Amino acid sequence: MLKSGDVAALAAVAAFGAMQFAGSAMAGAQSFTITSKNFKDVEMLPAKHAGNNKANPNCVGDNVSPELSWLKVPAGTKSFALVMVDPEGRGGLGVIHWVAYGIPGDVTGFAEGEVSKDGPKFIGGKSTVGTTYYFGPCTPPKTGYHHYTFTLIATDLDAKELPPGLTRDELFAKLAGKSKGAAGIVGLFGKP
Repeated sequence: MLKSGDVAALAAVAAFGAMQFAGSAMAGAQSFTITSKNFKDVEMLPAKHAGNNKANPNCVGDNVSPELSWLKVPAGTKSFALVMVDPEGRGGLGVIHWVAYGIPGDVTGFAEGEVSKDGPKFIGGKSTVGTTYYFGPCTPPKTGYHHYTFTLIATDLDAKELPPGLTRDELFAKLAGKSKGAAGIVGLFGKP
C-alpha cells in the first residue's frame, strides 16, 4: 500500500516524464525536413531517375527528376538552394549533379519531372557536366552503390539576388553567413 508521500513522489516523476516527452515532441516538430514520394531516405532511386545520355553507357535512365517536398522551414527563410552530389563519383572526387538556388521561400517542393529542365521556380547553377537542371545518376559498373545526396539549404537571401550559372563552390561562398538551416535526403543508385 502506497503512503501519501509515495503517491506525491510518483505524481512528480510522472509529471516530469510528461514534460520531457512534450519537450521532445516539440523539438521534433521543429525539424526542417525534405522527403520524396519516389524514394525513402537511404533507399534506391528508381531507374527512371537515372541520367539519360546516349554517349555514356552508364546513363541508363530517363532523367526524370524525383518529386521533392519540404516542411518546417526555418523562420525568416526568403529562398532555398538545392544541391545534388554523388560523393563517390569520379573515384571519390565527387560529381555535382545539380545546383539550384533562388527558389522562392514560399515554394514547398518540386513535382516529379519538374526540374528535369530549366524552369521558373529556380535559378540553375552549373553541374560537373555543365547542366543547369537536374541530371540523374550515371553510376559506373562495379563501383557499388553511390549515395546521391540532395541538400536543401534555407537562406535569408532574396530569391533573385544571385546570378545564374554559379558552381556549387561559388554558391556556397555566397551563402556563407546567409544559411538558416539545411535538410537532406539520400538516394542510392548503382550495382555492387
